Amino acid sequence: MELYLQFGYGMKEHCKYLLSKWGKGTVILSPRDLDPDKNQLIRFSEEFIKCNGAVLIDPQLFNPRANHHTLTKHAYWPTDYVTGLWTGGSALNSLLEEIYQLNSEANSIGYIIPGLYCERVDDNWLAVQETIIDASSNIMNDKERLATICLSAESIRFEDQIENIINRTEEWDIDGYYIVPEHPGNQYLVEDPLWLANLLILCSGLKLQGKKVIVGYSNHQMLCLATTNIDAIASGTWLNVRSFSLSKFHDSEDDDPSRRAKWYYCPQAMSEYKIPFLDLAYRAKILDQMAPDRLFHSNTSDVLFAGAQPSTVNYSEGDSFRHYLTCLQYQCAHSKRSTFRETVDAQAIMLETAERFIKTFHRYGVRGQDRDFFNIIDVNRAAITMLEEVRGFVLEREWE
Repeated sequence: MELYLQFGYGMKEHCKYLLSKWGKGTVILSPRDLDPDKNQLIRFSEEFIKCNGAVLIDPQLFNPRANHHTLTKHAYWPTDYVTGLWTGGSALNSLLEEIYQLNSEANSIGYIIPGLYCERVDDNWLAVQETIIDASSNIMNDKERLATICLSAESIRFEDQIENIINRTEEWDIDGYYIVPEHPGNQYLVEDPLWLANLLILCSGLKLQGKKVIVGYSNHQMLCLATTNIDAIASGTWLNVRSFSLSKFHDSEDDDPSRRAKWYYCPQAMSEYKIPFLDLAYRAKILDQMAPDRLFHSNTSDVLFAGAQPSTVNYSEGDSFRHYLTCLQYQCAHSKRSTFRETVDAQAIMLETAERFIKTFHRYGVRGQDRDFFNIIDVNRAAITMLEEVRGFVLEREWE
């Protein structure tokens, strides 16, 4: 399973650094964060390609009534939105032709076909999705096409709605899927095992169609998606590119990072910690247990473990982001194994390891607060158990 970079606010230099470090990679560009008046989307795409990267463009048309000032400046954005736009015809074709042109200028490796946010999976929403996909087949026929499936947190909790998507998509003329799942209650780490189990079941069902599957707006909790055999998850720097919310596409969303804390991701504990808690670990003489293994090749965090108290060293927000994504890229690359059973077993070992480390840290008062993975471990275990029950037999047979 690959890690794609979900582009967000202030991510250009981070993307260039990581693409150069990895020698490859894919960036999902965000029109919301790229000003068309400055030609940023095209310029940044060229820079990422020079760093051995590839690009996709997410049109972010989840809510056509969104009012984010940068997003709505793009040429494809509907200036006079009417519901009839999604019934087909010249207006929809014009919108898709603008997206086609943007992809051509950016030299993208494929098309992310726009899809509307789904409150509830019903015939009306499915009909709109199918209209957009059918129209795109006549315009975007020279590259791989990925259909956007953007689901509300509530819709993911219902088995019948998940099965309805899997059944209907069997007939879609598409090369793959770009899944955008809304987290319940704006949670970063999701505490609902049913939500996560249904997401795994959805992704596995779509992957069993023989299609490409990418799950956007992800964080390290979604490493469990390796058990579904999908191709990639996408993640980024700030939380609004690690979990999806419609509020991101309105002008009320605050992009100012000045009031946000620095975090350190401890990959073996699958938890993130504020620097003052690393000071506590330093005092308790367990800080070395929080350092990443050299296999992660994340030298941006070395300064935290060089012998001085962590809060006294120069560990920047940029270091924090690059460390997180470097570790996550390694974890993604090693999460999928040669069989379904081996992949499930690897997840179990990863969760057991995280649990053991977290318990040790907790004994000394070192906690990750709302990014502590301890209460999430059983959520992931339960979701994977449900996936085994529902899809395990066929995944074991069809695994590639």
